[in-house]
Amino acid sequence: MNIRRLSPMTALVGAAALGLTTLTACSSDAGDGRKDGKLDVVASFYPMQFLAQRIGGDAVHVSSLTKPGVEPHDLEISPRQTADLTEAGLVVYLKGLQPSVDRAIAQADPKHVADATSYTTLEDHGAEVEGDHHEGEGGHEGEKGHDAHAHSGDAAADPHIWLDPVRYAQVAKGVGKALEKADPDHAKTYQKNTTTLVKELNTLDQDFRSGLKDRSSDTFITTHAAFGYLAERYGLRQEAISGLDPESEPSPARIKGLHTIAKKDKVNTVFFETLVSDRTAKTLAGDLHLRTDVLDPIEGIGSKSKGEDYIQVMRSNLKALQRALGAK
Repeated sequence: MNIRRLSPMTALVGAAALGLTTLTACSSDAGDGRKDGKLDVVASFYPMQFLAQRIGGDAVHVSSLTKPGVEPHDLEISPRQTADLTEAGLVVYLKGLQPSVDRAIAQADPKHVADATSYTTLEDHGAEVEGDHHEGEGGHEGEKGHDAHAHSGDAAADPHIWLDPVRYAQVAKGVGKALEKADPDHAKTYQKNTTTLVKELNTLDQDFRSGLKDRSSDTFITTHAAFGYLAERYGLRQEAISGLDPESEPSPARIKGLHTIAKKDKVNTVFFETLVSDRTAKTLAGDLHLRTDVLDPIEGIGSKSKGEDYIQVMRSNLKALQRALGAK
């Protein structure tokens, strides 16, 4: 029987090939939608990140495409972030809010995607802000349709659904189902956490209803038209300085219209927010001798946020509205 001895060079090549095979296998494992043994979830911005973290719990690793303190409408996606979307176990986003995210997801084509807009209904909160005040539209006056950061998809749809706790709870249920589909092994965990979060959001809804019930005014003025769903839910009337685009400048006609509205409806507060300039809001408040306060659209949690998470900031928003609207 002849025994063939391998030369040192042959053995080295064989070992290298074995190492390459092993490395390839590891790379394949790294592309299975998991990171450190947990489902790798990529969220587009904070409200989606909050849902993924609360529902996913210890079973998921969550990252956000939008860094804390960054205005999400202006986000541009890097090639590295697009690659992360391809490798993610689940991508949670809100179609139409961030056009660059929509394009990156279409390019990356991740296996599992949770689009918040597919779990609830969107509406057109589209009354003009350019001077014309529309009466009798129940909470939608003063809001502009779609403007400079035109949301992709339905150009008339207001994307700020997370500011209505009822709609946000509907989205939470959808994200829970998406997590179950992407990671069936932890389905019971996701179901339990979804139930807990939905109960919290239902309580938040009830607190808004009772907290705003006995008020002396329905009208509030805010920087941009992010609060249409919240206003509609609780019978309020939002008057936005800049429409849906937080960076747009109001026209002289709009400023004049807000002067008239503030006097007619006895508005005592002009709200600004944490991620965009407060200059216009404070100028308007100064001209009318009104106070200013923060009404946070919770597009991101930063150092100026009045709370550490969505629930806490929403409760701060409730207190701010109670003060502004004379609620007992």
